Amino acid sequence: MAEKDLLQNKHLLWRAGFGPAVEQLDDLEKYSAQQYYKKLAALSAKKTNYLQGTDKALEDLYTENIGKKAADRTAEERREIQRLQTEATRKLSSLWMSEMVNSEQQLKEKMALFWHGHFACRSNNAFYQQQLLHIIRDNALGNFGDLLKAVSHSPAMLTFLNNQQNRKGRPNENFAREVMELFTMGRGNYTEKDIKEAARAFTGWTGTPQGEFVFRKNQHDTGEKTVLGKTGNFTGDDVLDILLEKKQTAIYITQKLYRFLVNETIDPQQVQSLAEKFYKNNYDISALLKDIFTSTAFYDKKNMGALIKSPVILLAGIQRMIPMQLEDDNALLTIQRVLGQLLFYPPNVAGWPGGKTWIDSSTLMMRLRVPQLFTDEDELNVTPKDDDDQMMGMKQAKPKKNLGAKAISASMNWEQHYKQLSKVKREELLQIISKYQLQTPGALAPETINKYVDGASREAYIRSATIQVMSTPEYQLC
Repeated sequence: MAEKDLLQNKHLLWRAGFGPAVEQLDDLEKYSAQQYYKKLAALSAKKTNYLQGTDKALEDLYTENIGKKAADRTAEERREIQRLQTEATRKLSSLWMSEMVNSEQQLKEKMALFWHGHFACRSNNAFYQQQLLHIIRDNALGNFGDLLKAVSHSPAMLTFLNNQQNRKGRPNENFAREVMELFTMGRGNYTEKDIKEAARAFTGWTGTPQGEFVFRKNQHDTGEKTVLGKTGNFTGDDVLDILLEKKQTAIYITQKLYRFLVNETIDPQQVQSLAEKFYKNNYDISALLKDIFTSTAFYDKKNMGALIKSPVILLAGIQRMIPMQLEDDNALLTIQRVLGQLLFYPPNVAGWPGGKTWIDSSTLMMRLRVPQLFTDEDELNVTPKDDDDQMMGMKQAKPKKNLGAKAISASMNWEQHYKQLSKVKREELLQIISKYQLQTPGALAPETINKYVDGASREAYIRSATIQVMSTPEYQLC
């Protein structure tokens, strides 16, 4: 039973979090997956801390320039605001990554990452970014309807989808279209007329530079509208309620969550059953997650090791298994860019496609090198892709071609590993290390790993074997 618990709990911790931390390894065989999930859910029910990347210097400068149009600002003011905004977003990204690695609220942060991709948004306004992130994290395990409405009222999303241009007599359909296509029902479940009518309901929705939602009554279309078969003098919130009334919304969200948490290949019968309960439970996200993670089907062998880790999940998982102190968190942002998942900069409004798109001829080799980068056994001598669309105009004019052998300088703590493996025979170390690190340990060829390990001492063997196992294609799966 202990071996079964180990296998299931590893699976659970990678899907409901960012993988097991080294200090959790001894517990994986002590509890059933049902017990472990109950603990995860309880820890994630605690209050959400607010992550703030902005500082007083940016707040003061931004306040001074609120009333000015961009053209009225001096070139120096524009450069300084952009510099501080960029730094604030980088800091926010590092703070959130730290929560993914260190927080006991693993379920909440994992779901926040999912919603960050679902409600994909880019903004040059760091205040908007941190506000939207808090909305997502605070509602990640709550009610989907509440989350949908909070995101829809956020200036970050309204601005990103051009709803500040949506006025009576001159409707902008972008926001209404994405709410239907990407946030709720999915493509093909509405008509162009539904979009046009819904756009009229969202007229007048905008926000202030400080991040406050504003409803401009004089810009709102008060005429009668027909959306998805219902007619009335609808507001934007009325349209969101109409979308939530449609069972297709529950089905669409459940399908997307299933692909993220269970398997890219959907089991129609399971998804239909989960979606029915999700809808009947009034879009209770926690109830849906409990149905997923406590089901027998979730622990089916076909679902174990069936997903490719996203770059963020890969980086967080390594840091959870090997406690470390990074000298410069910005190095992680560079790796995120190279691997194709830079937090707060999704490629477009549809978010990161995930699945097999994480792997291509260039990113696979880089992914295999990542564990070596933390140990200074390899150097980050690559240039991030020149993707100005993804970087929102913030790419460097002269990007560095070689980011240096010390691009990642990490002080790594191996004491817990030595302690945890202290009673394991030397000839069995690789087998046990693989068992804890991989979701498919049987696929690994020990003779290949042993060619590259340092056998100078027991500690050196544990360190090098752990890094080498993490550098295998099998480690890319969860």
